[in-house]
Amino acid sequence: MELFVFLCSLIIFVSFALMPLARRAGAPFLLIALLIGMLLGEDGPGRIQFSNFNFAFDLGSVALAVILFAGGLETGRSVFRSAGAPASLLATIGVLITAGITGVAACLFMGLPWQVGLLLGAAVASTDAAATFLLVQQSGIALRQRLKDTLLLESGLNDPMAIFLTVSLTTLVASIQTNAPADLPGMALFLLMQAGIGILGGVLGGRLLARILDRLFLPMGTYPIMTLAGALVIFTGVSLAGGSGFLAAYLAGLSLKAKLKRPIDRIVDFNEAFQWLCQMVLFLTLGLLVTPSALLEDIWPAIGCAAVLMLIARPLAVFASVGWMGFSFRENVFLSWVGLRGAVPILLAIYPVIAPGPISIGFFNVVFVIVAISLTIQGWTIAPAARLLRLGPEAQAKETTDT
Repeated sequence: MELFVFLCSLIIFVSFALMPLARRAGAPFLLIALLIGMLLGEDGPGRIQFSNFNFAFDLGSVALAVILFAGGLETGRSVFRSAGAPASLLATIGVLITAGITGVAACLFMGLPWQVGLLLGAAVASTDAAATFLLVQQSGIALRQRLKDTLLLESGLNDPMAIFLTVSLTTLVASIQTNAPADLPGMALFLLMQAGIGILGGVLGGRLLARILDRLFLPMGTYPIMTLAGALVIFTGVSLAGGSGFLAAYLAGLSLKAKLKRPIDRIVDFNEAFQWLCQMVLFLTLGLLVTPSALLEDIWPAIGCAAVLMLIARPLAVFASVGWMGFSFRENVFLSWVGLRGAVPILLAIYPVIAPGPISIGFFNVVFVIVAISLTIQGWTIAPAARLLRLGPEAQAKETTDT
């Protein structure tokens, strides 16, 4: 036990200690965590044998729920007034367009059946909350508030559509293999339940949690952990009821912050710290799960899919869904570029692998490569892209003065 605790603590400590180095190098910190996990795995010096996809999926789901809840706590309710409409369109229509175009590219580059190609597109269609929250803040660029709110809110809202597409297409692929008829009405009902129960459970659960916390008189140190436990109750309860627990966790954080009368500073600080730990554990686990040598089998088709996703699918999705909603051309270009993929697509890629059906680990490897490319290229260039597009406050003020 002592050796296990020593090694785990040392890995997490060293990972966090590398954060200043990553910031100075301009590298995405989450990519560093992913690389550390890969180095610890079976192909790296660590030689740790880990291939439990079910455990990784369960652990990752809980970690992502904590990350989303903390993100909701850090987001003001005013974000919906400024960015609710564009973020909602990006989280629905934008995800559909991205999944469709990337899925077609997967079919062309990899020779996949159209159902499997669209399944791959669906898995990588949503932006990642953990990556977006962290890398937008880490970039140090003071973006226009509506632009920043749209990016952050979209990443918290687009999980239900991506989950719906992934689960539905996984079911469709399995039904074709077994010659069973596809249940289209059931798929539509699944989407409605995911969004509807997720929204109701998150908003009402957050308000109820705020009321309970306001009426209890406990030692100050107990409120943060009680809040986190309440958030996980909401996440799991909504999931058991058939809704999107991820959406509920994010909205619970938003609702709690808006309704809680008690000082919330300790709660926010605690959840921010726990969010960092969950991000670290999540990306270390996903890095540990992958076998780097297996990534080379479909490396070129995966690179092609990543290029289509970043350069064609995401820009078309942005301009088609929100290009007419008051953003400048440069802001739309920035929205197109900062479509960061992270833990969510990798988790969604695990689902078809562990579900009954013909999807193999190769599917997971391709998605992993796409996410790694997105984190590397897009994550590394957020600040340079904002400066190149003159989106900082100084450039915008100068432009306003000139006009």
